[in-house]
Amino acid sequence: MKALVQRRYGSAVLGDLEVPVPGQGEVLLEVRSAGVDMGTWHLLEGKPYLVRFLGFGFRGPKSPVPGRDVSGVVKEIGPGVTGFSPGDEVFGTCEGSFAEYTVAHVSRLARKPATISFAEAAAVPISGGTALQGLRGVQAGQRVLVLGAGGGVGSYGVQIAKALGAHVTGVCSTPKVELVRSLGADEVVDYTVADFTGTYDLVLDCGGNRSLSRLRKALTPRGTLVLVGAETGGSLTGGFERALGAAALNLFVSQKLVMLMSTERGEVFDELRVLIEAGHVRPAVDREFPLSEGLDAIEHVYSRRSRGKVVVTI
Repeated sequence: MKALVQRRYGSAVLGDLEVPVPGQGEVLLEVRSAGVDMGTWHLLEGKPYLVRFLGFGFRGPKSPVPGRDVSGVVKEIGPGVTGFSPGDEVFGTCEGSFAEYTVAHVSRLARKPATISFAEAAAVPISGGTALQGLRGVQAGQRVLVLGAGGGVGSYGVQIAKALGAHVTGVCSTPKVELVRSLGADEVVDYTVADFTGTYDLVLDCGGNRSLSRLRKALTPRGTLVLVGAETGGSLTGGFERALGAAALNLFVSQKLVMLMSTERGEVFDELRVLIEAGHVRPAVDREFPLSEGLDAIEHVYSRRSRGKVVVTI
């Protein structure tokens, strides 16, 4: 099979690998599309170096193929698999989706929404699941602020918060204003022109760089700040400094400051499927790249130019 092969951090080339064999609880997927997010870049580069200590490989990547978001068709089931059969169309996460075939554990898969394409489905799992988990507990009528509303997680954050009945303010750059408005935001703030104002019951900060003190001022006295990654730190720990600061502040303030550690589970993806098929959420796909241009797709996401999601089609 053809795959984007990564033998060391910082580079990958299109090459040939053996088709993998599904193990216990796994299925073999014929990959149709693979999603791309900032996590893909971090695992390709091995930066910040903290990711190497988190089990992804110290000297080099454990997985020879990048990519984790996936959509495709079940070709073969492994021992102990129930609930899926050859021919089923699915989406979810795996290790190594930038390939013609991959294996995925059934606990990280759900049936593909019938109303969207494979490319759109591959854009959903990690970003959509992160947004959904970050917005747990939001009630109708509350005020939600989404920072980075034109990106992967943010584009889902706007739609899911609206589906929950919240009043949503999205913050983004000029080229993404119309996208965020089309996603249903009640208010859109172009941060290159003016900063956001007011207070909110929940702030979903998607890879932002604002200080904790600035974000706390945007919260109600018992509001919640959800930090979804950051791209502000150095090569050692990345943006985890804010997360550590938030954990310390939580001991002394009435507000809730959370560094979101989302989980990848089939149940979460199935919740997203329901929202998509009901018309409440639709993936905003900026561009599709062929597998041969997988590195270009990753670089496009890293440039922060993408409006919504980027996918690689197989």
